Amino acid sequence: MAGTRRHTLRDIAATLNLSVNTVSRALSGKDGIGEKTRALVRAEAERVGYVPNSVARSLVLGSAMTFGLVITNPSNPFYAQLISSIELRARNHGYSLLLMVTGESEEYETRAVESLLRSSVSGSIAVPVQASADPWRRLGTVGVPTVLLNRDLPDLGYRFVGTDNELGGYRATAHAISRGARSIVVLEEDLPITTIADRIAGFRRAMAEAGLSVPRGSIMRVPTRRHEQAALPWQPQQAYQVARRMLRRARLPDAVVVGNDYFALGLYRALEECGLKVPDDMMVIGFGDYPFSAFLSPPLTTVRLPAEEVGDIAVDLLLEEIAGGRSARPLKQLIAPTLVERESTNRTTFARTLV
Repeated sequence: MAGTRRHTLRDIAATLNLSVNTVSRALSGKDGIGEKTRALVRAEAERVGYVPNSVARSLVLGSAMTFGLVITNPSNPFYAQLISSIELRARNHGYSLLLMVTGESEEYETRAVESLLRSSVSGSIAVPVQASADPWRRLGTVGVPTVLLNRDLPDLGYRFVGTDNELGGYRATAHAISRGARSIVVLEEDLPITTIADRIAGFRRAMAEAGLSVPRGSIMRVPTRRHEQAALPWQPQQAYQVARRMLRRARLPDAVVVGNDYFALGLYRALEECGLKVPDDMMVIGFGDYPFSAFLSPPLTTVRLPAEEVGDIAVDLLLEEIAGGRSARPLKQLIAPTLVERESTNRTTFARTLV
């Protein structure tokens, strides 16, 4: 039995003696359409059970009313929140999302850009791998508006919004210093990206302002797992192994600042196995404020990231780029993170004697 033919914009336009463009604009809520006409179009669309065809719509309007969203690692809770925020705000403006994951691979990033071009997206929001700016320069060359997210490519001059990671690293370190720490170690992922470099820069700034040295070994690298599987989150196991090496030192740090809260899980385990307590023997400060962070024992002091705000601003910037108007917003925007104080730094005296 033959299926029922799907009704199109052209069918509705022919029935109402309107142009296809008018029908499309009426259904998408665009300006310049009278309320009477809009009501007639919507009533006819409902009567025939019209379902929008994104491909046909792109032929009429010149784009697919779709944003491309390119993310390096969706298992990162920060990016998971960003995806949710961006999707909701885009949907409220009549856009859908085409999500692609690069897994920190330059090859996959190039393929993602090619997919965006084939899909005739209205614009793109991207967390670049930062190996090369060439794929994203190509989008700009063909006129696809692009907003960079959390990692910038300054040479391109694209709009950018992200977390102020330098400030986050600074606040985490300054907090430990305010609680009496004089020697601090940073556990960071071994990946050459600006977000990590910025956090380390914030750590160094706080130490310098306090007149404290940063001896060799103060920054310990946790081997990255991102190249093995795109959906693989940070592994506490790798942080645990690095922490065990640190705990073999003759002199232990007063505090450890970790680059993400997953690393705190591994550090907590290593400390427990060595008979050391948080925060009495060592304070721990995280980065991310993930759902489990408040339920660790003791609850983890950490830096909360402004995922929702960053995502909302990214969509707003892209909409402004698509509209082609001048914006009062700065070209680059950094959103401040928030220090969340919990029990992992709640001590007034040291169990160990400070020298």
